[in-house]
Amino acid sequence: MMTDFFGPELYNWVILPLIIAIARILDVTVGTIRVIFVSRGLKYYAPILGFFEVIIWLLAIGQIMQQLDNFMSYIGYGAGFAMGNYIGIILVEKMSLGTVIVKVIPKKDTSVLVQHLREANYGVTTIPAFGKDGPVQMVYSILKKKNLPEVINIINSHNPNAFFTVEEVHGVNEGFFKAHQRRNTLFGGIFSGIQIRK
Repeated sequence: MMTDFFGPELYNWVILPLIIAIARILDVTVGTIRVIFVSRGLKYYAPILGFFEVIIWLLAIGQIMQQLDNFMSYIGYGAGFAMGNYIGIILVEKMSLGTVIVKVIPKKDTSVLVQHLREANYGVTTIPAFGKDGPVQMVYSILKKKNLPEVINIINSHNPNAFFTVEEVHGVNEGFFKAHQRRNTLFGGIFSGIQIRK
């Protein structure tokens, strides 16, 4: 028994709340990732994540039910929930997951920028527009999220101080995407970018 090793006081007021907090961090992290996956159309991952989320939650709530008079358990439960949300969001942001559209409103001629993007094998569409200082050429490119750092580097190198936005794309039909080497690792599809089609 853990109480024999740590002693009942240390176990009830420190060890048990830590165990509950860690379990809650894990289950809420998984739950946050699951909800974001569902919102992005990755329905096949959601049931697997949901299974582990519920199992971990049952373990945490089981410990709470055995210690209803221990307020430190409630603190561990709440702290784990808060941290789990934060960690889950950070993990999803780190994943090269899905497709994004980059919209560039430059502050100078875009011909060099467009040329370099196309040379790097990205699909580019330009649209004439009128900005605060006169006519501009807006640049649009839809790409896998894994390629976003490279595209941002190209923008900053060839059109510094350009205003650009990055938006999630939930559905893509046809289109041109930069070719990339297929990954065979178990989670390669998640961390290398996924093309979503509707």
